[in-house]
Parts: sequence; structure tokens; C-alpha cells
Amino acid sequence: VGKCTTYTIFIVCVSVVLIGESGVGKSNLLSRFTKNEFSHDSRTTIGVEFSTRTVQLNGLTIKAQIWDTAGLERYRAITSAYYRGAVGALVVYDITKHLTYESVERWLKELFDHADTHIVVMLVGNKTDLESERSVPTEEAKDFAEKQNLLFLETSALQSTNVEAAFSSVLAEIHRKVSSKEVVRGSLNAVTLNNRRGENTEEQKPCCRNI
Repeated sequence: VGKCTTYTIFIVCVSVVLIGESGVGKSNLLSRFTKNEFSHDSRTTIGVEFSTRTVQLNGLTIKAQIWDTAGLERYRAITSAYYRGAVGALVVYDITKHLTYESVERWLKELFDHADTHIVVMLVGNKTDLESERSVPTEEAKDFAEKQNLLFLETSALQSTNVEAAFSSVLAEIHRKVSSKEVVRGSLNAVTLNNRRGENTEEQKPCCRNI
């Protein structure tokens, strides 16, 4: 008679938001990370869209639910509601359009007005494949990120450059804060290990939800 083995699987569930001006490439960053796809005819996001991806990090399974928010002003009231409950955020600008970089401070203010105080935030300069059209110097953005205590990386959703690294860095920092018990209250403190027994976890109900 074969012996039935029980597996213990730990799953950490987190909610991450993508914010920034319309047209900076948030949707393609999301699709590149979650589906390894890129669309040259990407349409403007209406309201909020989301996708999920499960990754392995430091021996844990992390299920990330990533919310792609619209950059247009008329959707602002809708999208800001999704900041609450998020434990990570990527603030995206287009390196070829300085105005999208100039608006980063406004996006950060809006984020911090609604999100958890300890939310992990990365500043992302997208579209490095258009280096010849660059209008935002890397060092300028990097210095700004350091002053604001933000993570920083430049990416290309088209060429899949640093996309994996950007999301993984945010997830790793969330995990570090939770594991070190650096955060004692708020949404980050609510990120917990879900102990699930059984060989098939795909049939389990999603553990991520936006609060």
C-alpha cells in the first residue's frame, strides 16, 4: 500500500499597485512580468486592471496581485481607493518624457495620503529601449529616489530589461520588512504566512485581496 505524503506549503500574499502618468508603459510592465507578453497596441487603462503571478523567494511562495491603475485624471477617485491595502508600489515614468518624471512627486503624495505608511515603493524609469530619446538623466532620478527613500530601477517592457528585477526587488523588500518584524501595524503587518496542506494548491481559493 502506497504511503500518502502530506506537504506543507507556505504562501505569502501581497498586493502591489502600478501608478504614474498615462502612456508610461504600466500595462506592458504588468503583462511582461505576469505573462511575458508585450503589446505595441496597448490601450489606455480604464479604471483599474489586475493580474497575478506566483514567485519563489527565499524558500517561500509569494502570490503577488498587481493592480494596474489608470493614469488619467478622470479615474483618480477610483484608482486611489486601491492604494489602501497595497503593501508595494511601482511609480512609473517614461525616460523620454520629462513631464511624466516631473509628476512623480504628485503621484507619491497621492500614494502616501492613502496607502500604508510603510508601503515599499520603487521609482521606475521605463522605456530604456528609447535611449536616444532620453530626457530624464539616470543620475537625476536615482538621486531623487535616494532622497525620498525609494528603490530605483530603469526598465524596458519592450526588451524585458529589468522588469523581473523591479518586481522581485519590491517583493523581496516587503518580505524583508515582514520577516524582520520591522512593521508593527498597518497593511504590511497584515501580510502573514498562510499554511496550506495538500499537494494541489492551484485549486485553493485566491489568498490575495485588496482591502
